Amino acid sequence: MGNILCCTTVDQSTVAIKERFGKFEEVLDPGCHCLPWILGSRIVGSLSLRLQQLDVRCETKTKDNVFVNVVASIQYRALADKASEAYYKLSNTRSQIQAYVFDVIRATVPKLNLDDVFEQKNDIARAVEDELEKAMSAYGYQIVQTLIVDIEPDEHVKRAMNEINAAARMRLAANEKAEAEKIVQIKKAEGEAEAKYLSGLGIARQRQAIVDGLRESVVGFSVNVPGTTAKDVLDMVLITQYFDTMKEIGAASKSSAVFIPHGPGAVNDIATQIRNGLLQATT
Repeated sequence: MGNILCCTTVDQSTVAIKERFGKFEEVLDPGCHCLPWILGSRIVGSLSLRLQQLDVRCETKTKDNVFVNVVASIQYRALADKASEAYYKLSNTRSQIQAYVFDVIRATVPKLNLDDVFEQKNDIARAVEDELEKAMSAYGYQIVQTLIVDIEPDEHVKRAMNEINAAARMRLAANEKAEAEKIVQIKKAEGEAEAKYLSGLGIARQRQAIVDGLRESVVGFSVNVPGTTAKDVLDMVLITQYFDTMKEIGAASKSSAVFIPHGPGAVNDIATQIRNGLLQATT
C-alpha cells in the first residue's frame, strides 16, 4: 500500500539507502518518506545504527610455543553520517572485522610468553582496537570497545599449569607444617627444661628440709639426754629409718624381690653411707 501511495517508513535506529535508477541518491532517516517509484526511486537496503557485537575466536602460538585460543569481543556500530560508505564499501562487515582481529592477535601474541599474555590482555585489546579504528573508520564504522574476554591454552598445558600451582601450594603447606612442628618441639623442650628445673629445686628444698629437721632432732635429743653425742643420735635415727624401710618393702604386696646386705656390720655401713650422702647434699 505504501508503494502505491509512493510513501515508505524507516524504523527508529535505522537508516535506509535510496537509489534512483540504480544510482545512490540519499540516506533516509527514521520516519515517513515520499518515494516516487514511478520516477525510478526505490529503497535498496537499510542499515542498523544500533551497537553490535562480534565475538572472534583466534588460535595462535605464544613465544614459548604454547597454542592458545584468544576470544576477542568487538563492539561496533555504523555512523549515520557515513551510512552510504558503510553500505556500499563493504559486502561483509563481520568478515572484514574478523580478518583484522586475526591479523593483530597473530602479530601480537607470538611476541609474548604465556604468562605475559594473561597479564597484558588489555594491551592486546588496545592494539586490536587501534588497528580496527583506523581501518573501519574509512568504511563508516565506529569501534566502540574491544575486549579480550577469554584466553584458553591447550588442555594439556592447563593441566600442567594446575599441577605446578598445586605442587607449589603443597610445598608451601609442608613448610608451614614443619615450622609449626618446630615451634611445638621448641615449646615442649622449654617446658621440659622448666619442669626439670623446678623439680630439681623442689628436691633441693626437700633435702634441705630433711637436713634441718635432723639437725633440730639431734640437738634436742643431745640436750635432753646427757652423755649422748650428735653422732650417736644420728646413727639411731638412721637405723630406725632403715628398719622402717625394710618393713615397708616387706609389707608391699606387689614389690619385687630386693637383695640388700644385712647384718650388724651392714647397718653401720648403711648409716655411714646415708650420713655421707646427707653431708654432700648439704654442701
